[in-house]
Amino acid sequence: MFRALARASAALGPQAAGWVRTMASHQLLVAPPKALLKPLSIPNRLLLGPGPSNLAPRVLAAGGLQMIGHMHKEMFQIMDEIKQGIQYVFQTENALTLAISGSGHCALEAALFNILEPGDSFLVGVNGVWGQRAADIGERIGARVHPMIKDPGGHYTLQDVEEGLAQHKPVLLFLTQGESSSGVLQPLDGYGALCHRYKCLLLVDSVASLGGTPIYMDQQGIDVLYSGSQKVLNSPPGTSLISFSDKAKNKIYGRKTKPVSFYLDMKWLANIWGCDDQPRIYHHTTPVISLYSLRESLALIAEQGLENSWRQHREATAYLHERLRGLGLQLFVKDPAIRLPTVTTVTAPAGYNWRDIVNYVMDHFDIEITGGLGPSVGKVRGQLLLGVARARAGHTFHRSYIHLHAEHRVRQALAKVSGHQVPRTAGASRWGHPAPNPGVCAGGSGQRGCSCPLSPQRVTMWAAAPPIPPRMSFLPCEWADQAGGAMPGSGCGRRAGDSECSLTDRHPGLPS
Repeated sequence: MFRALARASAALGPQAAGWVRTMASHQLLVAPPKALLKPLSIPNRLLLGPGPSNLAPRVLAAGGLQMIGHMHKEMFQIMDEIKQGIQYVFQTENALTLAISGSGHCALEAALFNILEPGDSFLVGVNGVWGQRAADIGERIGARVHPMIKDPGGHYTLQDVEEGLAQHKPVLLFLTQGESSSGVLQPLDGYGALCHRYKCLLLVDSVASLGGTPIYMDQQGIDVLYSGSQKVLNSPPGTSLISFSDKAKNKIYGRKTKPVSFYLDMKWLANIWGCDDQPRIYHHTTPVISLYSLRESLALIAEQGLENSWRQHREATAYLHERLRGLGLQLFVKDPAIRLPTVTTVTAPAGYNWRDIVNYVMDHFDIEITGGLGPSVGKVRGQLLLGVARARAGHTFHRSYIHLHAEHRVRQALAKVSGHQVPRTAGASRWGHPAPNPGVCAGGSGQRGCSCPLSPQRVTMWAAAPPIPPRMSFLPCEWADQAGGAMPGSGCGRRAGDSECSLTDRHPGLPS
């Protein structure tokens, strides 16, 4: 065969040369970008915003595996394992469960495009940016949208919902379990049963909450549930999780009109994900490498156990709240029962520009915290969204180190932008231990005690403080094990196989 190709190539020589001349008959007007001729450079940052979050080495390693075809049987096996993982984290037995080739926004559109038809009544809980966007998409579909508007920080009671159901008789109700723009956790018990009494389906957004707080899709009567990959799951952005109850599936398969999107048509997606017991037919090229990473993220949370993940998020958040209150900062969500354990919202004190604080922490320490989003911007004098790193063995940061470190950096930022050092409890050092010597308030004129703007009482400042690494680039010991030893630049000096790890051996300034 090769000899035949060689003979054909020789015979077509002059003609092939003409083809080349034709293809290159125009001069290139755009030169190769100089930036692309340089190596890719990525900063090393600690992501404590509402997402995306830092990745575990096992997830990073999955992203470096070799490509296989999206219609290969091995890929179908990975997709089946992902489905099982989604059923576990959602706590559902729904057959129509799959991953969307797109972010959480894409999953929201998939839910609404497939459930709603023009003219359908759509009841939307709008207590933050995600309710706003659900209402916007519903209007684009042609549904009759009825927003239930709450100020940022508010949530919906069963009475609120029942009044909306009785008045508007919707086919679908949208609620956000974890409203990341305000830090509110929406209760869900009883809402599914209430919707079903009014012949309404319940759609829940759990992008910012899944894995960090309990959710039970089947037991809570949720008909459509979706989430994202880049939050608590610590997977790269670009894939999302979705599941439909039998009631929701019947609504999809009984539509009078086709969904407005072919890409997100659930009948097609159900087939390629093996949810309809039919031979799989090509629909679109799935993001193979991203699905590797998602599979590993789901495997990590399955190994740890949902209840352990929920507990560790709860403990980490309680610790963070305690430290923030110790700074004199106010949590935006007043009721502890509805505070989202994965995103903590803090009201920026009067006299401070939250953008200055956020920018200072990023520019000087490579730590990401963010401000409010959507309706929460400007209405609460700004917020700092401190995303709690996923707290589980082998897939987390040492949470005490993170929160103490981030707390100290926020303290430094507040001091920088105001000219005053942020107060801490009198007679205590930064780590909460007795202070050895009184120091000087950064905002005063050399006096040993001063009144700073975040605290009504006089406090004593300590200028001396244990050393802090200049950049937050440490990884926990379990990660070192997975990588075969301590990782470069990490705060863990433990080698693979060591029985114990002491961060204080590497950084003496940390509390033991």
